[in-house]
Amino acid sequence: MNIDSANPSHNKTVPWTLADRQFNSRLMIGTAQYPSLSIMQQAIAASDAEIVTVSLRRENPTELDGQAFWQTLKTLNKTLLPNTAGCHTAKEAITTAQMARELFATHWIKLEVIGNDLTLQPDPFALVEAAGELVAQGFEVFPYCTDDLILCERLQAVGCRILMPWAAPIGSGKGIINPYALSNLRAHFNELTLIIDAGIGKPSDAVKALEMGYDGILLNTAIAKAANPIEMASAFNFAVAAGALGAKAGLIAEQAHAVASTPVVGQPFWHQV
Repeated sequence: MNIDSANPSHNKTVPWTLADRQFNSRLMIGTAQYPSLSIMQQAIAASDAEIVTVSLRRENPTELDGQAFWQTLKTLNKTLLPNTAGCHTAKEAITTAQMARELFATHWIKLEVIGNDLTLQPDPFALVEAAGELVAQGFEVFPYCTDDLILCERLQAVGCRILMPWAAPIGSGKGIINPYALSNLRAHFNELTLIIDAGIGKPSDAVKALEMGYDGILLNTAIAKAANPIEMASAFNFAVAAGALGAKAGLIAEQAHAVASTPVVGQPFWHQV
């Protein structure tokens, strides 16, 4: 089959609802680390993603050095999801979110409160504190968190309707390192929207996550740092669509033993004369 990576729009998609809005693509894409703005623009187009994340700390659209980046983002005509990347305290994250709401004219915020600079693991206590305050202020909070069940319960308790657990540490590319924990989260929070954020390294990781029942994938490094970001973005587009469609179709249960695909009853045989 000849797959046209420059025109992946013929993919089968499984529409979904995210924060009361309808989307077709379940792939969300970041805007950092690309070799150039042009490649970023082409990769986002090839991904077919409808939502892109942007860090207020990295690029401020009100400053001259951020104008080119901001102008490029506006040409994409995508839904923007600002994030609080680089924040280490609840107060810092809340202030950044408030600034993002004013600058990007959206109440959506991807909440990151980093607790460890080596693993970039979120600080669970500051994360819950910031999430509760931002929900109270009318934000739709997308909290970046670990796969810890208790942490996720606390985030739900303060009003988060969406959870974004990692598959592995940010930028590690290790894929799903704890499928048991992620499967438990999906089963436990069957009413919430769950999006895998961080650690996905290859398209097959994304397929697996969607097959596990996760609602979407947020990617950056695996695409931006690929040898060919544009082709990799297209590959993830197909992967996410395949995983979602497979989950919708209904995966067969794994078996501990072989099961013949051809029935014995009615099997033809030769009668020797």
